Amino acid sequence: MITAEQMMPLLLEACPSFQALWDGHLKDYEEPLIYVALGDFARHLLALYQRRDTEVFPEVACVIERLHVEGDAYVREAATIGLLEAIQNNWTHNEVDPEKFAHYLLPESTRWWRSLNDFWSGKSKFVGEGL
Repeated sequence: MITAEQMMPLLLEACPSFQALWDGHLKDYEEPLIYVALGDFARHLLALYQRRDTEVFPEVACVIERLHVEGDAYVREAATIGLLEAIQNNWTHNEVDPEKFAHYLLPESTRWWRSLNDFWSGKSKFVGEGL
């Protein structure tokens, strides 16, 4: 079972270019604030996309899938609300279609991505079951 303490090391392994930002996060806070860090990670992915530097996206998507499939309840929720939703929001607010990232997602992560879309479009009242 993947725990909260294992999330960032897994994401850093998939996306080493985030290391400097993560180190800065650790200096700014007494203890890691996972949701803040995941928001930073989503912005980092956007910056990579804007530079057309997407070679890590398949590996990042694999980690996101693992977080959804192998994570404890906190990790699964953070992967959806902290990361996928942050990707959707950050990319949209920067006028980049977040679906450009979504096509890298694997089945379980795609299910949660769509659940977020349904929630924000008013098609459902809940992001999903099992978070």
